[in-house]
Amino acid sequence: MVYQVAPTPPPGVFRPMLSSLKRIFSDDAQWAATRTTAAFCARALLSVGIALFLAFSFQLQSPMSSVTTVMIVANPTVGALVSKSVWRIIGTIIGATISVGLMAVFVQSPVLYFMGLSVVVGLACMAATFLRLFRAYAAVLTGYTIVIISAPAFDNPDGIFLSAMSRLAAVVVGIVTTAAVFMVTSPRRSDTLFTQIHTLFRDTVSYILAFHQGYSNVPAQNPDALPGSTFRALPSTFHDSRAAMLTRIARLSDAVEYAAADNYDISVRQREIRAGLARLSGIVASYHPHTITPADTEQDRAVHGEIEAMLHTLLDLTKGQSLEAMWTQGCARIQHTRTIMIDEARATHSPRSLLFLDDIQDLLGQIDTALQDLSRRGSAGRKLRLQPYLEWPTALRNAARGALTTLLTTLIWYVLHWTAGPTMMLYVVAAASLLSTLPSASRAAGMMAAGTALGIPAGLLCHIYLLPQIDGYPLLWLSLCIMLLPGVWLQFHPKFGVGGFGYGVFATVMLQVNNPIHYYNDINLFNGWMALFMGCIMLVLSFRVILPPNHRLDAARLVMSLTRSLRRLALSGRRQGKEWLVWENLQLQKVIRLAMRLSFFARPASMHEYIDAALATLSLGRLIERIRTIAGSPDIMGAQQAAIYDALGTFSELAHNPLLTAASLRRAATILCPPDALTLRPAAQVEAMACLEQAARIIEDIPGFLDQRGPLQWAEDYPAAHRPPLAAVRTEVG
Repeated sequence: MVYQVAPTPPPGVFRPMLSSLKRIFSDDAQWAATRTTAAFCARALLSVGIALFLAFSFQLQSPMSSVTTVMIVANPTVGALVSKSVWRIIGTIIGATISVGLMAVFVQSPVLYFMGLSVVVGLACMAATFLRLFRAYAAVLTGYTIVIISAPAFDNPDGIFLSAMSRLAAVVVGIVTTAAVFMVTSPRRSDTLFTQIHTLFRDTVSYILAFHQGYSNVPAQNPDALPGSTFRALPSTFHDSRAAMLTRIARLSDAVEYAAADNYDISVRQREIRAGLARLSGIVASYHPHTITPADTEQDRAVHGEIEAMLHTLLDLTKGQSLEAMWTQGCARIQHTRTIMIDEARATHSPRSLLFLDDIQDLLGQIDTALQDLSRRGSAGRKLRLQPYLEWPTALRNAARGALTTLLTTLIWYVLHWTAGPTMMLYVVAAASLLSTLPSASRAAGMMAAGTALGIPAGLLCHIYLLPQIDGYPLLWLSLCIMLLPGVWLQFHPKFGVGGFGYGVFATVMLQVNNPIHYYNDINLFNGWMALFMGCIMLVLSFRVILPPNHRLDAARLVMSLTRSLRRLALSGRRQGKEWLVWENLQLQKVIRLAMRLSFFARPASMHEYIDAALATLSLGRLIERIRTIAGSPDIMGAQQAAIYDALGTFSELAHNPLLTAASLRRAATILCPPDALTLRPAAQVEAMACLEQAARIIEDIPGFLDQRGPLQWAEDYPAAHRPPLAAVRTEVG
């Protein structure tokens, strides 16, 4: 007898799996992330089990609606979950009211009802694009609730009120259950967030220090030469580090708003902290290649030494103390340095050094105010009302997508008399509304549809192997956990998060676990799955084929919006609010969106040039604000004041002929303070001259960015679109 030895697997088959497990257990950061994800999954699935049990106990018509609610509102941050839940209830109430009203008005006219439904869904998608964070879920749930309430009432309109009450009950069960589970099992400590703020402030100081240290070895230049940029002295990774800093600040600002929903220590200081973070964003954004740098003179080296010493002092103070404990010492050190800068500015006779010292004084003031906002309650930031930027073209496009998709699906159901038509409508409306909350809806549409489509074979396997085996509620819950776990886990993945969310939310629809449960209606199951698959196709067609994105056009509109804001600021001094920070933060939101749009089509080098130019417009706005303030000084004579306002008046031509505006600014600077009279003029006149010169230089650096005929304003197939990004379109001044 010949014995056969079992074949051994070839070497290396399990090696990738073992190495992956070793990395997870050996890397502390990766292990912590894995534990966080596992804890979130456990809380979410526990909420699913309790919510479904309560829905069955209350004899609700659609118990899985409570599970869908859990999958939508579940969030690892308790404050975000509370905010999400509150706005979801508000949206459900609004949607239920509109649903009953639409059915009452158009009960005899199905086509008019579908048209009205499409308009409401379009408006909901537009509102979801405008609203920040989880306020957008009020708009999302408005359109979604209308369909889910109306669908059972199409055959019996008299039962729509009971359908609305059942839907509202299921949503409330899911929300209350999820909030209770997460609030009981999640630690809520404000010191964690304060530690992140402390770390971010230190990193911002280190960021500024790295910038100034990058100019320590600049070759000697003529101090009276025209201002130039030595940005090349900085490392090549500077653009990436700046983008990472701005992203961190934006995320932390959102986290503060979330935490304020359930944490008293954060809620009483929310406005101050968000204002301080906005000031840090402005500080980070103020460093770009068009920033004035000092000449290599003995005086400027002393200025650099004082700035670096002050920044090192701030780092030393924050190393062992909290911001609340060191802010008085830190602010005193900043004020000391600022006094030195003012004295240096009074003693200098170099326009370039004066420009640099003016910028440094302004920077020190921002750091001082930001430190106070982040450290104590009742600072200047408490009076601020930061406002979100409303991107109307994107909102209108999402509204058209949502309305068109809803109208097409309703007409398909109406014409074909498809029994699963309401399921397709339900998916399309919900997915379109959810996508409208994302920065790039078209990019996420494919991932959302793919995640939903993957739920179809998963639902088939669940119905074949899991659901027929259950004989009680515990096994039903276990089956749901197995079904939903992949989607819940993947929500933390940066690449597959949208797909995992689509899978987790709409897999609950595919299971069709109703009250009572029917396992063997295969025709109804496959009919519903086919409706969801057709809905995925309709979603992708609407967002990527019928109304595709035009990222280049969106970027061009954002650039023109920045130019218009500068023009309004120069001509009338109008800002979006009473404080400068509100205006600056609004423009910075445009720059962040511009960076996202450019990432879809621009080369990295061109993208960096455009973002640097966009950030330069913020510096230009700050100069305009400073010039208007100086123009009211008693030291500015009537003719000089008229020259300043005439120069600001040429900003009306900024989008048509930027070089004309720059030339007017330089003429006004010459009238205020000729180069040979620097030592004879009052300080206000010299400062106004320096600001006008710096504003003119920035415009001369980026004329192609500001011009309405610049390269970005043309379609890709036009030769003009391939000109240098910042080069002047019109070289003549007149």
